[in-house]
Amino acid sequence: MTELKPGDPAPDFALPADGGGEIRLSDMKGKVVVLYFYPKDDTSGCTKEAADFSRLLQDFEAAGAVVAGVSRDSVKQHDKFKAKHGLSITLASDESGDVCERYGVWVEKSMYGRKFMGVERATFLIGRDGRLAKVWRKVRVPGHAEEVLDAVRAI
Repeated sequence: MTELKPGDPAPDFALPADGGGEIRLSDMKGKVVVLYFYPKDDTSGCTKEAADFSRLLQDFEAAGAVVAGVSRDSVKQHDKFKAKHGLSITLASDESGDVCERYGVWVEKSMYGRKFMGVERATFLIGRDGRLAKVWRKVRVPGHAEEVLDAVRAI
């Protein structure tokens, strides 16, 4: 799969979401979508990132954007994660990894010299036309949600 870049059409998907819902990209046509991928519920970086996006959710909504986080955790894990940390953003479950593959975030990682496959922390800003407006790879959490919000406001 070639790496997605700004201007490319965002791959469509339908995923189960927290609270028993479903999130479908095609249902959000005409809206700006912040789709961020993260490795695992309830780990320090992922918790901080989800908390930052939740804290700024009203600002994202005021700017006309929808925010959704995607990991390979189950919906049940997402529900626990949201309840434990008081998160307000939508979390979608990609247990099969299909959407992670299509967005090119299922990658080889290495920790302590051990190589393994995992989800790369990445954010995709999807414009109202369904095309990628901006892509952030290998995201560093501090200040990231604010940077994404600035990009949303600039669309």
